[in-house]
Amino acid sequence: MAPSTEQSTIPAPRAAHQEDVKGARLVSLDAYRGFIMLLLVSGGFGLGVLQTVPGWEWLAAQVEHAAWEGCTFWDLIQPAFTFMVGLAMPFSLGRRLAAGATPVQVFRHVAWRALVLVVLSNIYSNWGAASGHLRFQLINVLCQIAFGYLLCAFVLRLRFSLQTVVAAALLAGHWALFAAFPGPEGPWSRTGNIGSALDLHLLGYNYSGYYTTINFIGNAVTILFGCWAGLLLRGGRSAAGKLRILGACAASAFVLGLALQPFNPMVKRLWTASFTFFSAGWVILMLMAFYWVIEVRHFKRWAFPFLVLGMNSIFVYSLGQIGISGWLNRGLAGFTGNFSFLGPLGAIPQHLLVLAGLWYLCYWLYQRRIFFRI
Repeated sequence: MAPSTEQSTIPAPRAAHQEDVKGARLVSLDAYRGFIMLLLVSGGFGLGVLQTVPGWEWLAAQVEHAAWEGCTFWDLIQPAFTFMVGLAMPFSLGRRLAAGATPVQVFRHVAWRALVLVVLSNIYSNWGAASGHLRFQLINVLCQIAFGYLLCAFVLRLRFSLQTVVAAALLAGHWALFAAFPGPEGPWSRTGNIGSALDLHLLGYNYSGYYTTINFIGNAVTILFGCWAGLLLRGGRSAAGKLRILGACAASAFVLGLALQPFNPMVKRLWTASFTFFSAGWVILMLMAFYWVIEVRHFKRWAFPFLVLGMNSIFVYSLGQIGISGWLNRGLAGFTGNFSFLGPLGAIPQHLLVLAGLWYLCYWLYQRRIFFRI
Protein backbone atom coordinates (compact mmCIF):
# COMPACT_ATOMS: atom_id res chain seq x y z
CA MET A 1 0.00 0.00 0.00
CA ALA A 2 3.01 2.26 -0.06
CA PRO A 3 3.32 4.98 -2.69
CA SER A 4 6.49 5.16 -4.70
CA THR A 5 7.61 8.52 -3.29
CA GLU A 6 8.60 10.03 0.03
CA GLN A 7 7.24 13.44 -0.98
CA SER A 8 4.77 14.98 1.44
CA THR A 9 2.93 17.07 -1.14
CA ILE A 10 0.20 15.41 -3.19
CA PRO A 11 1.22 15.74 -6.85
CA ALA A 12 -1.26 17.58 -9.02
CA PRO A 13 -3.10 15.54 -11.67
CA ARG A 14 -3.47 16.66 -15.27
CA ALA A 15 -7.12 15.86 -15.75
CA ALA A 16 -10.19 15.57 -13.56
CA HIS A 17 -11.31 13.30 -10.74
CA GLN A 18 -9.69 9.86 -10.86
CA GLU A 19 -6.94 9.63 -13.45
CA ASP A 20 -3.65 7.81 -13.76
CA VAL A 21 -0.37 9.62 -14.34
CA LYS A 22 -1.14 9.85 -18.08
CA GLY A 23 -4.41 11.66 -17.45
CA ALA A 24 -6.65 8.75 -18.45
CA ARG A 25 -9.65 8.14 -16.22
CA LEU A 26 -9.36 5.00 -14.14
CA VAL A 27 -12.67 3.33 -14.93
CA SER A 28 -11.78 0.53 -12.53
CA LEU A 29 -12.13 2.85 -9.54
CA ASP A 30 -15.65 3.93 -10.49
CA ALA A 31 -16.58 0.30 -11.16
CA TYR A 32 -15.10 -0.78 -7.83
CA ARG A 33 -17.07 1.93 -6.04
CA GLY A 34 -20.23 0.82 -7.82
CA PHE A 35 -19.64 -2.78 -6.77
CA ILE A 36 -19.33 -1.66 -3.15
CA MET A 37 -22.52 0.42 -3.40
CA LEU A 38 -24.37 -2.55 -4.88
CA LEU A 39 -23.40 -4.61 -1.84
CA LEU A 40 -24.33 -1.83 0.57
CA VAL A 41 -27.91 -1.51 -0.71
CA SER A 42 -28.46 -5.16 -1.63
CA GLY A 43 -29.85 -6.35 1.69
CA GLY A 44 -27.69 -9.43 1.26
CA PHE A 45 -29.51 -10.26 -1.99
CA GLY A 46 -31.97 -12.19 0.14
CA LEU A 47 -29.41 -14.95 0.55
CA GLY A 48 -30.00 -15.07 4.30
CA VAL A 49 -32.93 -17.42 3.63
CA LEU A 50 -30.42 -20.09 2.61
CA GLN A 51 -29.72 -20.78 6.27
CA THR A 52 -32.78 -23.06 6.14
CA VAL A 53 -31.47 -24.94 3.08
CA PRO A 54 -29.18 -27.86 3.97
CA GLY A 55 -25.72 -27.44 2.50
CA TRP A 56 -26.12 -23.70 1.88
CA GLU A 57 -25.84 -22.41 5.43
CA TRP A 58 -22.26 -21.32 4.73
CA LEU A 59 -23.41 -18.87 2.05
CA ALA A 60 -26.15 -17.45 4.28
CA ALA A 61 -23.54 -16.85 6.98
CA GLN A 62 -21.45 -14.77 4.56
CA VAL A 63 -24.20 -12.14 4.19
CA GLU A 64 -24.38 -11.63 7.96
CA HIS A 65 -21.88 -9.91 10.23
CA ALA A 66 -19.83 -12.10 12.53
CA ALA A 67 -21.51 -12.28 15.95
CA TRP A 68 -18.31 -10.98 17.55
CA GLU A 69 -14.89 -12.40 16.68
CA GLY A 70 -14.12 -13.44 13.11
CA CYS A 71 -14.74 -12.01 9.68
CA THR A 72 -17.38 -12.76 7.04
CA PHE A 73 -17.77 -11.37 3.54
CA TRP A 74 -20.40 -8.95 4.89
CA ASP A 75 -17.86 -7.59 7.37
CA LEU A 76 -15.72 -6.46 4.42
CA ILE A 77 -18.25 -4.04 2.94
CA GLN A 78 -17.62 -1.10 5.26
CA PRO A 79 -13.82 -1.49 5.04
CA ALA A 80 -14.15 -1.53 1.24
CA PHE A 81 -16.33 1.60 1.39
CA THR A 82 -13.90 3.49 3.64
CA PHE A 83 -10.87 2.25 1.68
CA MET A 84 -12.50 3.62 -1.47
CA VAL A 85 -12.84 7.03 0.19
CA GLY A 86 -9.10 7.05 0.79
CA LEU A 87 -8.40 5.76 -2.69
CA ALA A 88 -10.12 8.81 -4.18
CA MET A 89 -8.44 11.38 -1.91
CA PRO A 90 -5.12 11.79 -3.78
CA PHE A 91 -7.09 12.37 -6.98
CA SER A 92 -9.63 14.83 -5.57
CA LEU A 93 -7.24 16.79 -3.35
CA GLY A 94 -4.59 16.81 -6.05
CA ARG A 95 -7.10 18.18 -8.55
CA ARG A 96 -7.91 21.09 -6.25
CA LEU A 97 -4.26 21.90 -5.72
CA ALA A 98 -3.71 21.77 -9.48
CA ALA A 99 -6.56 24.24 -9.95
CA GLY A 100 -4.71 26.72 -7.75
CA ALA A 101 -6.28 26.11 -4.35
CA THR A 102 -4.08 26.78 -1.35
CA PRO A 103 -3.59 24.15 1.36
CA VAL A 104 -5.82 26.22 3.66
CA GLN A 105 -8.60 26.28 1.04
CA VAL A 106 -8.26 22.53 0.56
CA PHE A 107 -8.53 21.98 4.29
CA ARG A 108 -11.64 24.17 4.48
CA HIS A 109 -13.17 22.02 1.75
CA VAL A 110 -12.25 18.83 3.63
CA ALA A 111 -13.70 20.20 6.88
CA TRP A 112 -16.91 21.22 5.13
CA ARG A 113 -17.33 17.79 3.56
CA ALA A 114 -16.73 16.14 6.93
CA LEU A 115 -19.39 18.33 8.53
CA VAL A 116 -21.90 17.57 5.77
CA LEU A 117 -21.27 13.85 6.20
CA VAL A 118 -21.95 14.05 9.96
CA VAL A 119 -25.15 16.01 9.35
CA LEU A 120 -26.35 13.61 6.65
CA SER A 121 -25.47 10.66 8.85
CA ASN A 122 -27.68 11.95 11.65
CA ILE A 123 -30.52 12.78 9.27
CA TYR A 124 -30.46 9.24 7.89
CA SER A 125 -30.11 7.55 11.29
CA ASN A 126 -33.10 9.51 12.62
CA TRP A 127 -35.21 9.23 9.48
CA GLY A 128 -38.64 7.95 10.46
CA ALA A 129 -37.99 8.24 14.20
CA ALA A 130 -40.92 9.04 16.43
CA SER A 131 -41.33 12.67 17.41
CA GLY A 132 -39.11 13.56 20.35
CA HIS A 133 -36.96 10.44 19.96
CA LEU A 134 -34.13 11.89 17.88
CA ARG A 135 -30.63 10.73 18.82
CA PHE A 136 -27.30 12.27 17.97
CA GLN A 137 -24.92 9.49 16.92
CA LEU A 138 -21.38 9.16 15.59
CA ILE A 139 -21.27 5.49 14.58
CA ASN A 140 -23.00 5.55 11.19
CA VAL A 141 -20.60 4.84 8.34
CA LEU A 142 -20.78 8.45 7.10
CA CYS A 143 -19.74 9.80 10.52
CA GLN A 144 -16.90 7.33 10.74
CA ILE A 145 -15.75 8.32 7.26
CA ALA A 146 -15.98 12.02 8.17
CA PHE A 147 -13.55 11.63 11.09
CA GLY A 148 -11.14 9.46 9.11
CA TYR A 149 -11.31 11.74 6.06
CA LEU A 150 -10.44 14.79 8.16
CA LEU A 151 -7.60 13.02 9.94
CA CYS A 152 -6.12 11.61 6.73
CA ALA A 153 -6.15 15.05 5.09
CA PHE A 154 -3.67 16.10 7.79
CA VAL A 155 -1.61 12.92 7.65
CA LEU A 156 -1.17 13.14 3.86
CA ARG A 157 0.79 16.39 4.36
CA LEU A 158 3.54 14.39 6.09
CA ARG A 159 6.38 12.42 4.53
CA PHE A 160 5.35 8.84 3.80
CA SER A 161 7.65 7.47 6.50
CA LEU A 162 5.86 9.65 9.07
CA GLN A 163 2.48 8.59 7.70
CA THR A 164 3.32 4.97 8.49
CA VAL A 165 4.37 6.00 12.01
CA VAL A 166 1.03 7.76 12.51
CA ALA A 167 -0.88 4.69 11.25
CA ALA A 168 1.04 2.41 13.61
CA ALA A 169 0.53 4.82 16.52
CA LEU A 170 -3.22 5.00 15.89
CA LEU A 171 -3.59 1.22 15.93
CA ALA A 172 -1.29 0.81 18.92
CA GLY A 173 -3.11 3.57 20.78
CA HIS A 174 -6.48 1.93 20.06
CA TRP A 175 -5.20 -1.38 21.45
CA ALA A 176 -3.67 0.35 24.49
CA LEU A 177 -6.97 2.08 25.34
CA PHE A 178 -8.85 -1.21 25.44
CA ALA A 179 -6.05 -2.98 27.30
CA ALA A 180 -5.74 -0.23 29.91
CA PHE A 181 -9.49 -0.02 30.61
CA PRO A 182 -10.88 -3.54 30.23
CA GLY A 183 -14.52 -4.47 30.53
CA PRO A 184 -15.97 -7.17 32.81
CA GLU A 185 -14.79 -9.93 30.47
CA GLY A 186 -11.44 -8.39 29.58
CA PRO A 187 -10.31 -5.72 27.08
CA TRP A 188 -12.54 -7.00 24.30
CA SER A 189 -15.75 -7.39 26.29
CA ARG A 190 -18.92 -6.79 24.33
CA THR A 191 -20.12 -4.46 27.08
CA GLY A 192 -18.21 -2.28 29.50
CA ASN A 193 -15.15 -1.82 27.29
CA ILE A 194 -13.55 1.62 27.06
CA GLY A 195 -15.38 2.44 23.85
CA SER A 196 -18.80 1.72 25.29
CA ALA A 197 -17.88 3.52 28.53
CA LEU A 198 -16.92 6.66 26.60
CA ASP A 199 -20.13 6.55 24.56
CA LEU A 200 -22.25 6.16 27.68
CA HIS A 201 -20.48 9.11 29.30
CA LEU A 202 -20.49 11.43 26.27
CA LEU A 203 -23.73 10.44 24.52
CA GLY A 204 -25.74 9.03 27.41
CA TYR A 205 -26.35 5.70 25.70
CA ASN A 206 -24.64 2.80 23.94
CA TYR A 207 -25.19 1.78 20.34
CA SER A 208 -26.97 -1.43 19.49
CA GLY A 209 -24.75 -4.20 18.21
CA TYR A 210 -21.89 -3.26 20.60
CA TYR A 211 -20.39 -0.72 18.19
CA THR A 212 -18.35 2.20 19.58
CA THR A 213 -17.60 5.70 18.35
CA ILE A 214 -13.84 5.24 18.69
CA ASN A 215 -14.06 2.72 15.85
CA PHE A 216 -13.16 5.76 13.74
CA ILE A 217 -9.52 5.17 14.73
CA GLY A 218 -9.32 1.88 12.82
CA ASN A 219 -11.53 3.35 10.11
CA ALA A 220 -9.06 6.19 9.66
CA VAL A 221 -6.21 3.74 9.14
CA THR A 222 -8.27 1.87 6.53
CA ILE A 223 -8.86 5.19 4.75
CA LEU A 224 -5.14 5.91 4.96
CA PHE A 225 -4.39 2.53 3.35
CA GLY A 226 -6.72 3.62 0.54
CA CYS A 227 -4.83 6.91 0.21
CA TRP A 228 -1.56 5.05 -0.21
CA ALA A 229 -3.12 2.80 -2.85
CA GLY A 230 -4.42 5.90 -4.65
CA LEU A 231 -0.96 7.49 -4.63
CA LEU A 232 0.46 4.28 -6.05
CA LEU A 233 -2.12 4.10 -8.85
CA ARG A 234 -1.47 7.74 -9.77
CA GLY A 235 2.26 7.14 -9.88
CA GLY A 236 4.46 6.43 -12.87
CA ARG A 237 5.04 2.72 -12.35
CA SER A 238 3.86 0.20 -14.90
CA ALA A 239 0.53 -1.53 -14.34
CA ALA A 240 2.39 -4.77 -13.63
CA GLY A 241 4.57 -3.00 -11.08
CA LYS A 242 1.55 -1.50 -9.35
CA LEU A 243 -0.14 -4.89 -9.17
CA ARG A 244 3.00 -6.50 -7.72
CA ILE A 245 3.15 -3.88 -4.96
CA LEU A 246 -0.56 -4.20 -4.22
CA GLY A 247 -0.22 -7.98 -4.10
CA ALA A 248 2.68 -7.76 -1.66
CA CYS A 249 0.70 -5.33 0.50
CA ALA A 250 -2.35 -7.63 0.51
CA ALA A 251 -0.19 -10.59 1.56
CA SER A 252 1.47 -8.51 4.29
CA ALA A 253 -1.92 -7.33 5.54
CA PHE A 254 -3.17 -10.92 5.84
CA VAL A 255 -0.04 -11.97 7.72
CA LEU A 256 -0.19 -9.02 10.12
CA GLY A 257 -3.91 -9.45 10.73
CA LEU A 258 -3.58 -13.14 11.57
CA ALA A 259 -0.40 -12.61 13.60
CA LEU A 260 -2.09 -9.98 15.77
CA GLN A 261 -5.26 -12.00 16.29
CA PRO A 262 -4.12 -13.89 19.42
CA PHE A 263 -3.33 -10.58 21.16
CA ASN A 264 -5.88 -8.33 19.47
CA PRO A 265 -8.98 -10.34 18.49
CA MET A 266 -10.49 -9.78 15.05
CA VAL A 267 -13.64 -7.84 15.99
CA LYS A 268 -15.22 -5.75 13.28
CA ARG A 269 -17.66 -4.19 15.75
CA LEU A 270 -14.64 -2.61 17.52
CA TRP A 271 -12.51 -2.27 14.35
CA THR A 272 -9.47 -3.77 16.04
CA ALA A 273 -5.99 -3.68 14.51
CA SER A 274 -6.14 -7.34 13.46
CA PHE A 275 -9.44 -6.67 11.67
CA THR A 276 -8.02 -3.52 10.09
CA PHE A 277 -5.16 -5.45 8.50
CA PHE A 278 -7.08 -8.61 7.64
CA SER A 279 -9.95 -6.75 5.98
CA ALA A 280 -7.45 -4.55 4.12
CA GLY A 281 -5.93 -7.66 2.57
CA TRP A 282 -9.28 -8.68 1.06
CA VAL A 283 -10.16 -5.14 0.02
CA ILE A 284 -6.86 -4.75 -1.82
CA LEU A 285 -7.39 -8.06 -3.59
CA MET A 286 -10.78 -6.79 -4.82
CA LEU A 287 -9.15 -3.59 -6.07
CA MET A 288 -6.48 -5.61 -7.87
CA ALA A 289 -9.14 -7.69 -9.62
CA PHE A 290 -10.97 -4.61 -10.92
CA TYR A 291 -7.74 -2.88 -11.93
CA TRP A 292 -6.35 -5.92 -13.74
CA VAL A 293 -9.53 -6.76 -15.65
CA ILE A 294 -10.42 -3.19 -16.64
CA GLU A 295 -7.15 -1.27 -16.89
CA VAL A 296 -4.76 -4.07 -17.91
CA ARG A 297 -6.97 -6.47 -19.88
CA HIS A 298 -9.26 -3.64 -21.07
CA PHE A 299 -12.47 -5.59 -20.46
CA LYS A 300 -14.80 -2.73 -19.60
CA ARG A 301 -18.28 -3.35 -20.97
CA TRP A 302 -19.22 -5.85 -18.26
CA ALA A 303 -18.60 -3.15 -15.63
CA PHE A 304 -21.23 -0.72 -16.94
CA PRO A 305 -23.88 -1.65 -14.31
CA PHE A 306 -21.32 -0.93 -11.60
CA LEU A 307 -20.31 2.37 -13.23
CA VAL A 308 -23.90 3.60 -13.11
CA LEU A 309 -23.94 3.10 -9.34
CA GLY A 310 -20.37 4.25 -8.80
CA MET A 311 -20.96 7.59 -10.50
CA ASN A 312 -23.84 8.35 -8.10
CA SER A 313 -22.67 6.58 -4.96
CA ILE A 314 -23.96 9.11 -2.43
CA PHE A 315 -27.36 9.14 -4.15
CA VAL A 316 -27.87 5.37 -4.08
CA TYR A 317 -26.53 5.19 -0.51
CA SER A 318 -29.02 7.86 0.54
CA LEU A 319 -31.88 5.96 -1.08
CA GLY A 320 -31.03 2.92 0.98
CA GLN A 321 -30.73 4.93 4.19
CA ILE A 322 -34.12 6.66 3.96
CA GLY A 323 -35.97 3.46 3.22
CA ILE A 324 -36.64 3.69 -0.50
CA SER A 325 -35.68 0.03 -0.77
CA GLY A 326 -38.47 -0.90 1.64
CA TRP A 327 -40.95 1.27 -0.25
CA LEU A 328 -39.98 -0.39 -3.54
CA ASN A 329 -40.20 -3.80 -1.93
CA ARG A 330 -43.73 -3.20 -0.64
CA GLY A 331 -44.87 -1.71 -3.94
CA LEU A 332 -43.44 -4.50 -6.07
CA ALA A 333 -44.80 -7.17 -3.73
CA GLY A 334 -48.28 -6.25 -4.91
CA PHE A 335 -47.31 -7.49 -8.36
CA THR A 336 -44.92 -10.30 -7.49
CA GLY A 337 -46.53 -11.66 -4.33
CA ASN A 338 -42.95 -11.84 -3.04
CA PHE A 339 -42.57 -14.86 -5.34
CA SER A 340 -44.32 -16.88 -2.64
CA PHE A 341 -44.61 -19.90 -4.95
CA LEU A 342 -40.87 -20.36 -4.32
CA GLY A 343 -41.38 -20.49 -0.57
CA PRO A 344 -38.67 -18.78 1.51
CA LEU A 345 -36.42 -18.68 -1.58
CA GLY A 346 -38.78 -16.10 -3.06
CA ALA A 347 -36.88 -13.50 -1.04
CA ILE A 348 -33.96 -13.81 -3.48
CA PRO A 349 -35.71 -12.73 -6.73
CA GLN A 350 -37.67 -10.13 -4.72
CA HIS A 351 -34.43 -8.57 -3.48
CA LEU A 352 -32.97 -8.66 -6.98
CA LEU A 353 -36.05 -6.91 -8.37
CA VAL A 354 -35.77 -4.14 -5.76
CA LEU A 355 -32.09 -3.77 -6.65
CA ALA A 356 -33.03 -3.45 -10.31
CA GLY A 357 -35.40 -0.62 -9.39
CA LEU A 358 -32.70 1.24 -7.46
CA TRP A 359 -30.25 0.72 -10.30
CA TYR A 360 -32.70 2.10 -12.84
CA LEU A 361 -33.12 5.30 -10.81
CA CYS A 362 -29.34 5.75 -10.99
CA TYR A 363 -29.38 4.90 -14.69
CA TRP A 364 -32.03 7.57 -15.30
CA LEU A 365 -29.69 10.11 -13.69
CA TYR A 366 -26.69 8.70 -15.56
CA GLN A 367 -28.41 9.19 -18.92
CA ARG A 368 -28.99 12.83 -18.07
CA ARG A 369 -25.47 13.34 -16.71
CA ILE A 370 -26.81 14.19 -13.26
CA PHE A 371 -24.30 13.24 -10.57
CA PHE A 372 -24.69 14.12 -6.90
CA ARG A 373 -21.53 15.17 -5.07
CA ILE A 374 -20.68 16.44 -1.61
